[in-house]
Amino acid sequence: MSKTRLEAFSDGVLAIIITIMVLELHAPHEGTLEALESVAVPFVSYVLSFVYVGIYWNNHHHMLHAARLVSGPVLWANLNLLFWLSLFPFVTDWMGESRWAALPTAAYGAALFMAAIAYWILQQTIIRQEGSESVLKRAVGRDLKGKLSPVFYIAGICVSFWHPVVSAAIYAAVALMWLVPDRRIERVLADSEGE
Repeated sequence: MSKTRLEAFSDGVLAIIITIMVLELHAPHEGTLEALESVAVPFVSYVLSFVYVGIYWNNHHHMLHAARLVSGPVLWANLNLLFWLSLFPFVTDWMGESRWAALPTAAYGAALFMAAIAYWILQQTIIRQEGSESVLKRAVGRDLKGKLSPVFYIAGICVSFWHPVVSAAIYAAVALMWLVPDRRIERVLADSEGE
């Protein structure tokens, strides 16, 4: 299978995920600022999830750009990632509608954690397929952000049972950490093309 077909499928799934999330937002019936307060928490939850889906879309694009081939194991690893990302609309809505209650906030963190693990599996599957000298392997390097993120998600899950708002802040902090564009793959690709 070509990389473009895999990218197109993944892009379509991610677009559907965002669409489902926004359809779960319901406008208040009154035209007042006070009425907006009733949808503030669901809206903030949506924004956080939108940012996360955008981060995954961006990094997924760069990762596949660095890959040469798409094999069966890569397809399955990609489907695994898309499965966990497809749960974002459910956990986003649950967390937002419950006003960041403990269990929904923990479930949100669990979905973030599993998506991070699935992304790592996809990354490692591509590296294993292409070898230790591959562009992706050189670009990933020590992958400090990739290793820290699951630790923060676990911390957020644990904290959610005592202080769910602090837990949501931890999830937001991880998103901010990834919001800074990761130029590693672009640099390695530019270096490879220059050689």
